[in-house]
Order: sequence, then structure tokens, then C-alpha cells
Amino acid sequence: MLHVDLPSLAELKALISTRADACLSIYVQTTPQTQHVAQSRVQYGNLVRDGLKLMEEAGIDKRRRALLETECAALGADDEFWKYQAHSLAVLATPDNLKSFRLATSVKDTVQVADRFLLKPLLRAIAFPQTAYILALSENAVRLIKIFPDLPPTEVKVAGLPQSAADAAGRASINNLTQNTRLANAEGQTVLLRQYARQVDSALRPVLSGQDLPLILAATQPLDAIFRNLNSYPALLKPAIVASPDRMNESELAGAARPILDQYYREEAAAALGQFEARLGERRATSDLAEIARAATAGAVSLLMVDIDKTIEGRVSDADGALSLAGKPAPMDYDIIDEIAGRAILHGAKFLALRAPDLPGNSSLAAILRYPLPS
Repeated sequence: MLHVDLPSLAELKALISTRADACLSIYVQTTPQTQHVAQSRVQYGNLVRDGLKLMEEAGIDKRRRALLETECAALGADDEFWKYQAHSLAVLATPDNLKSFRLATSVKDTVQVADRFLLKPLLRAIAFPQTAYILALSENAVRLIKIFPDLPPTEVKVAGLPQSAADAAGRASINNLTQNTRLANAEGQTVLLRQYARQVDSALRPVLSGQDLPLILAATQPLDAIFRNLNSYPALLKPAIVASPDRMNESELAGAARPILDQYYREEAAAALGQFEARLGERRATSDLAEIARAATAGAVSLLMVDIDKTIEGRVSDADGALSLAGKPAPMDYDIIDEIAGRAILHGAKFLALRAPDLPGNSSLAAILRYPLPS
């Protein structure tokens, strides 16, 4: 089983806002296969040692380094923790606190020491998690299935979920209704299917509340249209798996859902690029790094597109967002792309984690602004 725990938006903003004399950011590849996780633990220990060396080179107080080393060593020694992993582990530590997040996506082994955390690998996992839900809905059964980027899909247990349309209606069947009654023939069957769909939606609310993962419906008519009319989850996608889910196992459903999810991500990126082009003439879009840094600091960024692979070392002024690029990496320098993204998110900007060919002009950042840039 894949164990994933991404930060909420409030937790992410708290991490972005964290400042300390030493912020150690570690990203290490892991495996959900417990019998093979020993290598990840060893590499984690190596990255901790690299981080402590960077802290020493930066002149961090020896006592503060010892406190951070103790925190990191305690996590490394926790056998129970290492039993339950995903594909990557993010460890974000100061001498006073340590937080860890297990990621479904694979990231490159990384260590950084600065006065703030490196969060771009975490943003990548949040922006395009390649994770979604499938609601397999038929008159005979209903299942909620979660799909992941690299692991088999799993069924999610949902309390209060009716077993079938007949179960929701409290009848032996919804297809054999007596004539001359209030629930007769096709009209009566539609009434019972609405009742069924309403119960399904109600049962799903506690499970899906607060999430924004895409939900893909696998159903045939008329249940497809009936459920969409009653659905309360805003991330239900319009494209559906148009087949009877009764004849499909979880892997088959996941295979049918993957092209829909990929298309959803492509459309999201394409819509952002289209909006970027439309806003250029209004001076409400820019791919200039210095302009974006100033706009992010001022809270002027509405949507930020980020190159997840590019790193530019340096510093960003807290006062006005002015950039100071590093000629060569120095102790306590940080990734300014990461810092600009964090500032934009703190001010409520949406973000997309992309690769260079998907950004305008192969830039490292592209921003759509809330108001025009000054001439």
C-alpha cells in the first residue's frame, strides 16, 4: 500500500513562511516495499550528514547543529516510520522542529541548507499528483477507487455507501415496479435512481471534503446524467468512462481513467498558456524573472507556471523582490524560483508545475498578473 501525506494549503503556507538560522531540506527516493527500504534509510542518513556539513560551512552554531542532528537521527532510527513509505520522502527540519511528507511522485535526491525550506519538489507533487478518484457507479454496485501514478489502484472504503440502487431504495429490485402505483414504470425507476445517486453523493462528502483531486465517473446512462445533476463534488470531470463498471476490475478502470486524467492536465496547462497569451497585450502577463519576483512579492501574481527542473541560486529581497543572482553557489543561498513560487502562493496565487517546453519561450517562470505592470 502507498502511504502518502501531502501538506494542506495551510501547512504549505506555514512551511513557505518558515525562517530559521538553519532550515534543512531533504528529498530522498523511497519505496513502498518495506523489504527494500533499507537503501533509502542509508541514503537519508547520507543526506543528513551532507546537510550538517553544509551547516558547518555556513557557520551555524555547533549547539544548533546538534539539535537538528538529534531530530534527524530520531527519524532515521524510527523502524515503524520506515515501514510505511511511498516513492519519495520530504524531510524539512530546523533545530526546533521536523516535518516529513511521503510523496507519490519520485523526486531527485536533494539536500539544501538555507534560512528557508526548499519546497519546489513538494509543489510538483501537489500540482500534478497523477492521482485521482474513480466512481464506478451502476444499478448493481458502487465503488470508489483511488488511482496512483506508479502503484495499483485501491478501493476506498466509504461508510454509508449503499450497496446498490435496490439497497438505497429498500427494495428487492428497481426494475420490477407494480403498475398503477406512485413509482411505476420508467418514471418510477428514475425516481429511485435519483434517490440512489443522492445517497451515494451524501456518503462521498466526508471522504472527498476539502480535496481537489479529479473525480472520474464510470457509468452508463441514465445514471451518468442523474449523478452529475446531483453531484456536490466540484472536481468531477466532464469526460467519463462510458462503460458498465460491473464488467471492469480496478486495474481496467484505472487504465480507462488514465487518458482522461492526462487530457485534464493537458487542458489545464493549455488553458493557462492561452490566458497568458491573452494577457500579454494588457501587460498582465510576463515571463521576465525580475518582473515576476517583484510581482510575487507585491501579491500581484494570479497564476504562476513554474519550471520544476530549473534551479537558479541567489536571493530575493524581502522588501521589493529585487534579485541578487549568485555567480557561484554560496552557503545559505537558495533557489530563487522556489522562493518566488512560495511568495506567490502566500498571496493566494494558483500554480502549475511544468517543464520548460510547456512554458512560454522555454522560460523558467511565467506569471499571469492581477493588475497591469507599471510602464
